[in-house]
Amino acid sequence: MAGFQAAKSCVLLSRNSLLRSKCHQRLRVLKVKRWLSCSSYSLGSSYDYDLAVIGGGSGGLACAKEAAGFDKKVIVLDYVDPSPQGTKWGLGGTCVNVGCIPKKLLHHASLLRESMHDAKHYGWQVPDEVHLSWSTLVGGIQGHVKSLNWGHRVQLKDKNVEYVNGKGSFIDEHTVKVKMKDGKETQLSAANIVLATGGRPKYPDKVPGAMEYGITSDDIFSLKTPPGRSLVIGGSYVALECAGFLHGLGFPTTVMVRSICLRGFDQQMSRLVTDHMEASGIQFLWQQVPENVAKNQDGSLNVKWRSGQGQEGQGEFDTVMFAVGRQPETTQLGLDNTRIQLSAGGKVIESEEQSPVSHIHAIGDILEGGIELTPVAIRAGKLLAQRLFGQGTERMDYEQVATTVFTPLEYSSVGLSEELAIERYGEKHIEVYHAFYKPLEYAVSNRSAEQCYIKAVCQAEGSQRIIGLHITGPGAGEIMQGFALAVKMGASYNQLSSTVGIHPTCAEEVVKLHITKRSGLDPTVTGC
Repeated sequence: MAGFQAAKSCVLLSRNSLLRSKCHQRLRVLKVKRWLSCSSYSLGSSYDYDLAVIGGGSGGLACAKEAAGFDKKVIVLDYVDPSPQGTKWGLGGTCVNVGCIPKKLLHHASLLRESMHDAKHYGWQVPDEVHLSWSTLVGGIQGHVKSLNWGHRVQLKDKNVEYVNGKGSFIDEHTVKVKMKDGKETQLSAANIVLATGGRPKYPDKVPGAMEYGITSDDIFSLKTPPGRSLVIGGSYVALECAGFLHGLGFPTTVMVRSICLRGFDQQMSRLVTDHMEASGIQFLWQQVPENVAKNQDGSLNVKWRSGQGQEGQGEFDTVMFAVGRQPETTQLGLDNTRIQLSAGGKVIESEEQSPVSHIHAIGDILEGGIELTPVAIRAGKLLAQRLFGQGTERMDYEQVATTVFTPLEYSSVGLSEELAIERYGEKHIEVYHAFYKPLEYAVSNRSAEQCYIKAVCQAEGSQRIIGLHITGPGAGEIMQGFALAVKMGASYNQLSSTVGIHPTCAEEVVKLHITKRSGLDPTVTGC
């Protein structure tokens, strides 16, 4: 009996071994088929990685994580050069560290001060004098930012994406040199390489003391001491947002503008934003440019400026912040060792996100013709990974992308500005519906609503398709997100006006639009 059992066991073991062998053989065949199906590979490929991403911002991380979902070997290289003032940060790029996230938190902090003023009118016994602890505010924000830095590292590890805190640059079109913080260098090769290095703030040319004493948005969110009297130089959305929250937090704030504000946005809406800021107490120095920044003996900064007509002026400030534009981080990528072409502004020139080198791609803020917005970079990164390693064919659509400027009175938009709509279609083919409205929240506190405004830019013919929608008002970004879907789907004015509003909200004023600019009638909302 024992011999029989032993023989039976041998037969079972042999059969199991044969089954395991067949399974392993099938698995190897499947792996080979999957390997051959990747368009980036050819027989005999020996790259270290399927994908190397240079840049650990929103777009690069999204691309890397999406690619890892296709069982690809992925590495992310990310290194942040300190700002001229020495500010540095962790994984996550501009948005997480020195952009959207800390900006929105400071914006919210400034709105809380406004709410405390309103609260008195609603019966709350709020002291006349309230004081800000700058260290508490910045500490809380930086604590949240660091948690996001850590969260990104955990996500990469969970998806088996290798992360290296090193600076990548091309040796050739498949080989990248990685320079570490300690100066040590190594090399890696990749079948596909994605550039997602983003941009950094610029300092103005030929302004003595600007870089020595001035800060940028790279520094404002982690200042160790309160900014005090602040001068913000520039008319960009970054300039206006920062000036808005500085003033809202109680710091005397001045904005110096060379020409216009919010270039590229609807200029009627831009004027409403700056009118509101001026009415709230922010001083604007229009058509002025800085000439010199010098440090006084007491540590304050003396700034001299000049108008377009040659008139000169000067002022004393504790903080001078430059927000005069951003430049793409492409100069240190070693692109001379590739066939990648750059625009005059240093951005990567591609046709439908495809460079002259089929396996090298650019996404995010360094892409010529793209849109410098975090959600755009994220979506572009995911779609790119799906095209490279999946069955995806969809490319990023840069039309009708909604965005919000988080100034004290928020401005949100989707689609074309009125100026661009007229330029594209002709004025007689455009119908603009508009309204000035007063949020119910402003009623008891009697807060001014002069700049709360909505306009829908529509085609004049047929059902009047909406090609642009613009809102200034509290929570404009939250309102716009839903309407952005409608505009993206080709919604018409007829459909908009047939929608029943949610009462009482600011959003309902959008669906109640009925007065056109062409009519000349007063667009002020006077009742429910």
